[in-house]
Formats: sequence, C-alpha cells, structure tokens
Amino acid sequence: AASKLEISMPAVVEVEIGDKARIECNFYIPENASYTYIDWFYMDRSNKQVRLYHVTASGILEDDTDYKGRLSLGEDKALSLSSVTVQDARTFMCQVGAGSYGVGENSTELSVYKVPKTPEIEPNAGGISVRSSEVSEIARCLSRNSFPPPNITWHKNGEQLHPQDKVTMQSTLTRESSGLYTVSSTLYAPVARQDRHSRYHCTVHYWLQGQRHALQSKEVKVKVFYPTERLKLQVMPSSVPVKEGDNVKLVCEADGNPPPVFSFFKKNPDDWQDLSSLAEPDSGVLILHGVNKSSSGTYRCQSLDLDDMSQKEEDVDLFVNYIEGVRVKREPSSTLQEGDSVKLSCDAHSPVALIYQWKDGKGTKVGDGNHLVLKNLTFETSKTFSCKVMAPSVPGLEQSKQVSVPVEGKPRIVAISSPLYVRQDEVVNLTCKAIAFPQPTVQWSINGTAHEYEDNQHITSNLTVRVSHDLLQVGAMCRASNRLGASEKHIQLVDQKSTAESQGVIIVAIIVAILVVAVLGAVIYFLHKKGKIPCGRARKQDITKPEARKDKIVVEVKSDKLSEEAGLLQGANGEKRAAADQ
Repeated sequence: AASKLEISMPAVVEVEIGDKARIECNFYIPENASYTYIDWFYMDRSNKQVRLYHVTASGILEDDTDYKGRLSLGEDKALSLSSVTVQDARTFMCQVGAGSYGVGENSTELSVYKVPKTPEIEPNAGGISVRSSEVSEIARCLSRNSFPPPNITWHKNGEQLHPQDKVTMQSTLTRESSGLYTVSSTLYAPVARQDRHSRYHCTVHYWLQGQRHALQSKEVKVKVFYPTERLKLQVMPSSVPVKEGDNVKLVCEADGNPPPVFSFFKKNPDDWQDLSSLAEPDSGVLILHGVNKSSSGTYRCQSLDLDDMSQKEEDVDLFVNYIEGVRVKREPSSTLQEGDSVKLSCDAHSPVALIYQWKDGKGTKVGDGNHLVLKNLTFETSKTFSCKVMAPSVPGLEQSKQVSVPVEGKPRIVAISSPLYVRQDEVVNLTCKAIAFPQPTVQWSINGTAHEYEDNQHITSNLTVRVSHDLLQVGAMCRASNRLGASEKHIQLVDQKSTAESQGVIIVAIIVAILVVAVLGAVIYFLHKKGKIPCGRARKQDITKPEARKDKIVVEVKSDKLSEEAGLLQGANGEKRAAADQ
C-alpha cells in the first residue's frame, strides 16, 4: 500500500469540437483518510493557474471564470466541460489537500480536434497542351473546417506524387474566425499524350487519438490537347457489300485532341474533286446518298491541325455493286394466237454472279433461269411476265423488267345461262360471258336492257328481258365478236309450267305400268297353280315377246342443210317431245 497521497489523471484527453469533455481526478489517501479540499484549475495563456472549483466537506464553490455555465462536477469529482471549442485546448489541474498527508496535484492536457470535410478537387477547366513550354496547373484541392491543420498529398493513377521533375505543389493555410483551418493545395506538372487517360485525386491527412487518418477526394481527368498522329477513313457500314441505291457513310477519325478540321475529296482522272461541302460540319462524316456505279472510286480524307497547321491524309476505295442492261426478249416477237408457244429470254450485266427468276402478272413465281417457255397459250395466260435479276452475294441487289405476252384471237364464249327455266311474262336476266383479245363486243338476237362489265380480259353481258311466247319458242342468241372473228351460242328458255305437266304425265305412266306388271304376274302365278300353263320344254312359249306389228310405219326425215339456229331450236323442242312421248 502507498504511504503518501497520490493523484492520477490521464495525460491527454481528446475531444472533437462541439462535444463534451470529461477529465477524471483519481486520488489515494493513506488509511482511507478523507480529503480536506479539492481544487480544479486551468492554465491561462500566461501559464498562470486560474481556479475553477473549490470543493470541501461543507460544499462546492464555483469561481467566476469564462467557463462558468459550461462546467460541472460529477459525484466522483470529475470535471466536465460542454461545447468544447478551439480555445479549450489547454492544461487542466486537479489539487487535493489531505491534512497531515499534505497536498497532491496532477494535470491533463485537453486536446481538441475537428475532422476535416471531404476534400474538394477542381481540375483545370481550360485544358493543357502537350506543346506547352510552361508547367501547367493540373488541379486544385481544398479542405475546409479542420483542427489542427491537416496535410494534403497528391496522387496520379493511384500513386502519390512528390515534388520532382517540374512537379510542384503549392499549399495555403487559412485560419477561419471559428478557429478552424482551411487548407488549399495546387498541383503543377507537365502532361504527355498518354495523360489523356490519367486520373488525379488529392488526400487530406489528419491525426486522431495518436493515429493517422485520411480522406480522399473524387478522381478527375484533365483535358489534354495533342496533335493528330494517326488518321483513319472507313466506309460504313463495313459488314455488307455496297449496292446501288444505298446511302454510304464515309467516316474519318483522327486521334488528335481537339479533333482537326476534316476535308473530303474524290479522285478524278486528272484531279481531286472537293466534296467537303457535302460533309457534316466538324464531324468527319461524309454521307453519299443513293450511290450508283459512278460513285465507285478512291476517296480521301484530309485533316488540318489548327495548332501547328500540320496535315495528314488517308484514302479508301469505294466499290458499288450494280446490275445494268437488263433485257427481256420474246420469241417469236410477232402476234401470238391461242395454242401458240413463246420463249422468253432475260439477260443483264453485273460485276458479280446473277440469278434469274420469272413471275406472272399476279406476282406468282413461274420459273428460274435465263429462259422461260410458255406453251399452249390462251386468253387466260398472263398478259405480262417479269424477269427478276438478283445477285446472291450482295443482299438486296436486284432489278426487274416486264415483257408483254398478248394472246390474240376471235372471242370464245365461256359461260351462258342455258337452259334457263322461266315463266311466260316473267322478267329475267340472260347472261353471256366471253373472253378474247382484242376485247370483244357482245350482241343479242333480241331486244332488252343490256349491262356489261369487264373482269380480267372477260366481258360479261347481262340482258334483262320479259319472257314472251315467241321467246319461249325461239330462245336467244349471244354473239361475241372482234376484228379476228365471232362466236355464237344459243340460250334455251324452258317453260316451267310445261315441264311440270310433262313430269306429272311421266309419273302417272310409271305408276300404271307398275300396276299392270303386278296384275300380270298374279294371273300367271294363278294359272300355274291350276295347271293351265304347261311347263314342258317342247311347249314352252315366250309370253313376254309379242309379235311384231305389221302395220307399224317408220318415217325418216333427212335434211342436208339446217341453219345453226334451227338446229339448236330442234334440239330444245326434241327434249320436250321426248318427255311427252314417255
């Protein structure tokens, strides 16, 4: 055990500005004796003691000082100081009186600090030229509101920079009215072309509780100006062959900064044609719209560096794929008739391999290859055929050309409304449809209201008439004609009333015949049962075959010449007589 009064206090207490500081005073008095008094002091700027508290068994006395209102004592007699400021960084003393054991004292250094804010960095806004003869300002770094003053270091691409080889750092320390410090630092260094990718940052270093801490700024890049060393000119898009009709983009790229002034030229046999007026301003891009065969050739991009007026050039060859001279030939070239055959031939020129495809007027594919043979032509055959020429190696490169295949001939009637079942005095429509080239005209053998319409080389005539007795007897004739001939067809009109009567007579006759056969069968069966009919082979008779009538007269009428109309009418009337005879 100690035999004398001992006072223990921490050597240093660190507190951030604005926080509360607590300074403990621990003491030991032999034999557990009581203290007589405890005094707290601070050392002023002149190194004199200024008392803060006097503590005795009878009470606590607080002296009138600048700290009054911010001080307090704990039950353990520890001194607390609130809202610590920069001015509070000083020495505080604790003195204990213990009667016969004498007086003891000790002190604590109150250290205050303020963590600096994250440093702010600002790169050179104007940019730096690699040709500059002076060491240029790279960036500025600023750290605000710290205590005590911090230290600033500079870093490039993660590595710390040190003052050497024209690399300098200039720092400025400013004490604010609050007692806090603001530190600024400026980095000066030469730059090279590769520094266009370099990243710079600054770091603020400060001490806290005996350890070094750091705050890092964001990274920044500096604009570096350097001349063009390489020029690149390319055709875009470069992945597919260029074909006629395409929009082609010539892109000129330079590795200088700022970009140089670009000019474009096309090589002619004797000189270079200036195309700069067609280029997009300050972009290094020349767009050629709707290129064709004549657009092929050598193009040049020229760069001009305004800093030192140096020039560079780069050439590129443009080749435009094309198809030209598409020709379609028809053999024979003379007029075609129904039933004829024709050969179509197609040819074209191109620097690449071509294939050929044939389509009819409806767009339906009908063949491949240079030739197409059409046999047994009819009016229904497409009037036009197209030859489509394509280049498989150049997607989208194709051309088409049509050829006319007109088939001429006299009209052919393809449909009529015959036979037409009508009633007398009824209004009906008679229809006649014909096809031909040249286009035919349709005429009727009777009067009525006619309406015509065309559909794909067909002409259809609808005649509206009232059914008369004569019309029922004679019918109507449809005639289609053009300069190459004519065709006619007869329209038969059938009276629905007569048809119904004839059908009734036929039904009655069939019923009567069935009854007669049934009765005859019953009589034969009855006679057979009675034995009236012998069944021997010698006397067998064919009772179903009557003897031929000797009085039957057969008349045959022959006519060497009958008109076509009479023949048609005879056929129609013959059908009616046959039904009646039955």
